[in-house]
Amino acid sequence: MTLGSASLVQGIDWAAIAPPLAVAAAALAVLLADLFLSGPSKVWLAWLSLGGLVAALALLLPLRGEHRATFCAPGPEPGGCSYVVGDFTLVLQLVLLGSAAVVVLLSMPMTAPRPWADEHDAEAGVPGGEYHFLLLASVAGAVTLAAARDLVTLVVALETLSLPAFALIGLRRSVLGGEAALKYFLMSVASTAVLLFGASLLYGATGTMYLDRMAAALSVVDPQLKTVAATGAALTLAGFAFKVAAVPFHFWVPDTYRGAPVPVAAYLSVVSKTAGFAGLLLVAGIGLRPYAHVWGPAMAVLAALTMTVGNVVAVRVATGSGDVVRLLAWSSIAQSGYVLVPFGTAAGHGADLADRLPASVAYLAVYAVMNLGAFAVVTAVLRDRPTGVLADYRGLLRARPPLALAMGFFLLCLAGLPPGLMGLFAKVTVFQSVVAGGTGWLAVVMAVNVAIGLYYYLVWTAQLFAPPVPSAPAVEGTLGTSGALRVPTPFAVAIGLAFGLGVVLSVAPQIVLRVLTVPGLLG
Repeated sequence: MTLGSASLVQGIDWAAIAPPLAVAAAALAVLLADLFLSGPSKVWLAWLSLGGLVAALALLLPLRGEHRATFCAPGPEPGGCSYVVGDFTLVLQLVLLGSAAVVVLLSMPMTAPRPWADEHDAEAGVPGGEYHFLLLASVAGAVTLAAARDLVTLVVALETLSLPAFALIGLRRSVLGGEAALKYFLMSVASTAVLLFGASLLYGATGTMYLDRMAAALSVVDPQLKTVAATGAALTLAGFAFKVAAVPFHFWVPDTYRGAPVPVAAYLSVVSKTAGFAGLLLVAGIGLRPYAHVWGPAMAVLAALTMTVGNVVAVRVATGSGDVVRLLAWSSIAQSGYVLVPFGTAAGHGADLADRLPASVAYLAVYAVMNLGAFAVVTAVLRDRPTGVLADYRGLLRARPPLALAMGFFLLCLAGLPPGLMGLFAKVTVFQSVVAGGTGWLAVVMAVNVAIGLYYYLVWTAQLFAPPVPSAPAVEGTLGTSGALRVPTPFAVAIGLAFGLGVVLSVAPQIVLRVLTVPGLLG
């Protein structure tokens, strides 16, 4: 059947949608395999999950250097595609899939059947079938979100990401886990409601859900509908601000990270946050481009607040309880502020957003490596020191030199100090975007916050190389005995991957720089 000259029967570009399909197929395979495997055989569920993610990564290779679009609306009007694969999509999908693979490695001891679980793993016994199915289902939503180009697909993909994550947080069945899952669920529902209300107002003002057509419609919107469109834009961006933990929408993060299993906290900190920023980049950089003069100043204020609150409270945690997971939670909030900085330079530069916002993409790629590495080391140390405070890391260099050196490297990357040059490069890239955008006050705020962040990162680093407390008893299986801390092979592989990639990005930061020079990155 045809309508005019356009066919209503759409062709599907299977190569373009192959990566999320591979992840979804792996999720179904894990769910079915769980029915037939028992006892020690269930350890294969983790390897099946890892295989699905590796396959999805391999399916990205044929898409390099190509621009593909599928699920496009018929008609003579240009644009109107729901799923687009370009350089922007591939970069983010690479980050998402690679990060998810590291999370699977960190989850292996935790999801081992209880009789075969390592006795040092306090979190062992989480049901592997349910865990890996939920994880892959969430990853499928994240990977789809990076390619979505209409608000309906964005919202559906975002919920596909968020709802399984809520179950993952509470899967351990602890009091803290239940509280964390409830807080995350309530905040997710609230943010989705705000996002949907904003999307409905934008649809009412523009008559379309496709981001490229929405941008064209907002440029010529009826003056009577400008207030409706501006309100819709504000609510839509506020909905995504919840997802990326921007202040003042951040209050769910510390308790959620602390109550979740550490690998799940790592997943929320990197994969979920990267997907949320992908949606924010797409909506702001494509759909709401004509309103950059409206949301740009608001994003600048959000970036300043997020950086400042995250760093100041992290300093308080470091000097107070010293809870390492909470410290990483507040650190991740501060890092979100740095990612938001290029958004704040958009005012008056609506036509040049493709030159501004890619700095956020580069920072996200580097952030994923250094934050996952830090969470990986924390996961390893928590096996023998379940208190999870900074004092547990005192003397780690003597107990496990490779682990201490890796953690020191990741912390210096987060701080932006040598030899963690990839973190320094990411911050300089963002800082350059602020200076080029003419937002001087935001550059000053960022510089001050980078200095504040040095304190708690260096305090943690100093603990690694400090001598052990002489009065501490040398109990086997703790950090007080040289060589006693045992690191499972999956943890060692995850830490090694993050460390190796961090070294490569520190030695050759031009790899990330190439992301910034791709023409039409957000197109």
